[in-house]
Amino acid sequence: MADIKLTTAGAVVRCLAAQRIALDDLDRDAAAQLAAVSDGESVPLFGGVYAIFGHGNVTCLGPELRRARHELPTWRGQNEQGMALAGVGYARAMRRRRIMAATSSIGPGATNMVTAAAVAHANRMPLLLLSGDTFSHRLPDPVLQQVEHFGDPSTTVNDAFRSVVRFWDRLTTPEQVLSSLPNAVATMLDPADCGPAFIGLPQDVQAQTYSFPHGFFEPVVHRMRRPRPDRRELAAAAAALAAAKRPLLISGGGVRWSMAEAELRSFAERHGIPVVETVAGRTSFPSSHALACGPIGVTGCVSANAMAGAADVIVAVGTRLGDFATGSWTVFDHATTFVGLNTARFDATKHGSLPLVADAREGLVELDSAVGDYRAPADWTARAETETAQYHAYIDKLAAPEAGGSRTTLPTYAQVVGAVSRAADERTYVVTAAGGLPGETVNGWRSDVEHSFDCEYGYSTMGYEISGAWGAKQALPERDVIALIGDGSYLMMNSDLYSSLLSGHPITVVVCDNGGFAVINRLQRAQGGESFNNFLVDTMTQTPSGTVDRSGAAPLHVDFAAHAASMGCASETVATTAELEAALERASASERTCVIVLATHPTSWTEGGAAWQVGVPETSDRPEIATAAAEMAEAMAAQRRGL
Repeated sequence: MADIKLTTAGAVVRCLAAQRIALDDLDRDAAAQLAAVSDGESVPLFGGVYAIFGHGNVTCLGPELRRARHELPTWRGQNEQGMALAGVGYARAMRRRRIMAATSSIGPGATNMVTAAAVAHANRMPLLLLSGDTFSHRLPDPVLQQVEHFGDPSTTVNDAFRSVVRFWDRLTTPEQVLSSLPNAVATMLDPADCGPAFIGLPQDVQAQTYSFPHGFFEPVVHRMRRPRPDRRELAAAAAALAAAKRPLLISGGGVRWSMAEAELRSFAERHGIPVVETVAGRTSFPSSHALACGPIGVTGCVSANAMAGAADVIVAVGTRLGDFATGSWTVFDHATTFVGLNTARFDATKHGSLPLVADAREGLVELDSAVGDYRAPADWTARAETETAQYHAYIDKLAAPEAGGSRTTLPTYAQVVGAVSRAADERTYVVTAAGGLPGETVNGWRSDVEHSFDCEYGYSTMGYEISGAWGAKQALPERDVIALIGDGSYLMMNSDLYSSLLSGHPITVVVCDNGGFAVINRLQRAQGGESFNNFLVDTMTQTPSGTVDRSGAAPLHVDFAAHAASMGCASETVATTAELEAALERASASERTCVIVLATHPTSWTEGGAAWQVGVPETSDRPEIATAAAEMAEAMAAQRRGL
C-alpha cells in the first residue's frame, strides 16, 4: 500500500487516533460507558486532547486536531496546568487504562504543565504532553517566549520536563515520529514504568512533511501486561508468610490499577489476614469488612497503625510506601519482615523487602496458592476486629452532625466528610487533594463502593481538586463526581469550573472556607512556630504608614459562591451539615456544575496516630521550637532505617 505524505503534526494526530485499548482490559463500568465508541473488542486509547493554542501548536497541530475532532476530541482548558491535571484525574478514574494528551505553545504554556507532569510522575499515571518548541534550525532566534541558554543553544524550556516524566523526546525530523510515539505509548502502558511522556514539537519540524508507511496508522489494540512472579521470589514470600504469627496486608494504589480488589478480598478472607489501606489504595477493600482496619500512616487511623506496629510479616501490595503511609518509617517494628508485591522492582525492594515483582492480581492469586491452607492465628484476627471497632466509633463521633443542627458552631472537616458520605450512593466518586482534606476524607470516607475515591497525595498538589474532578467526570460520565476543596486550593486554581461547563461535564464542588491554609498553620504551630502567613488574619498588609501585620484584623472576604456563579455555575452558601446534605441532593439532580460553600472550623482535626518527619531547627531562641525539636528526635528514635 502506498505511503502517506503528512506533516509531522498530521502524523502525530493520526497515530494517536489509531491507538486502541482492548475492551476486556477495562473495568465493567468503564466498558459499559464506552459502548458508543467500541468496535466490540476495543475502544480508543486516548480520550482526547486538552488544548490551549498559541504559537508553536496552533498553526500545525491545531488544524490536524480539528480534522480528527470526532475520533480524537479536543477539549479546551483555561490553564495548561489545570488541563494536564485533568488528564491525571482522567487516568486515575480510568485505572490507567485510557489516557489524555495535553498540548501547549512553546513558552509559559509549556512550563505551566511541568507541575502536572510531576503529579503524574509521582502517582505513576499515564499522561501525554505535546508541547510546541523553538525552531530546530534556529534562524529566527530568539523567538517570542524563548529562553536563551548562552552556552547551550540546544536547550529550551522544554528540557524542564526531563526530571518529571518517564519518557522525554524532542523531534528534530518528521520520521522520528515512527519510533518516538510508539515508545511513548509503550511507556505509559507499562505497569512497572507507567508515568507521563513528553514530546517536544519544534515549530519548523511540525510543518515538515514525510512519506509515512501506511501501516503506521492502522489501528493498534493494546493489552495491559500482567507479569507473574518469579518462582523463587514466590517461594521466599510464601515461606515468610506461612511462618507469620501476626500478618498484615497493606493495600496500595496498585491494587486499584490492577483491578485486583476481588483477589485481595479473597486472599484476606481465606487466610484471615487484616487489611490496611494507603491513601491511593482507599476503597480497594470494603470499609465495613471485619478484616478492614482502615487507613494507615500519618493521615491514617490509630487502629491501622496499631496493627502495623504489631505485625511481624507485612505484604505490601502495590504501594510505593511513601512517608505518609509509613509514618516516616516509624509505624513498624524493626524486626518486621516485608514482602513487596509490586510490578515495579524499585518499589518491591524498598527497606529490605522480599521482592515479589508481579502484577497485583496475578501475584495475589499465585501467593494464595503457594501458602495453601495457612490462616493467621485467631487471636490476631480478633484483635483486628477490636481495633477496627474503636476506629469506627471514633469517626462516628467526629462525623456526627452538629447537635440540634446548630448554626452557631462551625462544622468541622470531619462533619463535612460525614455529610458527603451520608448523601452518597453507589454512583458517588469523591476527589480531593492536599491541605487538610486528605486526612479527613481518607478516614471519613468509609465506603464499600469499590473505586469511589481519588485523593491526589502522591505529589500533594493544591489545585488538583477541581481539575481532577473535571477529568474524572469525563472518564466516568455516569458517576456523580464530587470535589472537596479548601479555600486556599480554590483560590489557586478554579478556572476548570468553567471548563466543566464548557465541555458539558458537570461536577459538584464543596468549598470548605476556613480562612486560609489551616492545616499548614497546624504544622507550623505543632513544631513550635507562631501563626504567620497561613491564616489570612496572620498575613501582612500595606498601609499608608508602611507594611504591618494584620494583627488579627478581619481579612478580605471572598464570596466563593458569587465567584462560581460568575462563571455560570449553580452555587449556594450553606451553614450546617444538614443544609449541606440537602444542597448535595439538589446538586446531584442538576445538569450544571454546582458549587456549595460553607465556613468550616479552622483548628479541629481528625487525629491519625503516626509520626511525620519534617525539618525542625536544632537551635532556636524560641523555647517552643526547641521543645518541638526534642520531641521530633524522640519520635524518630523509632525510625526504621533503610536496608
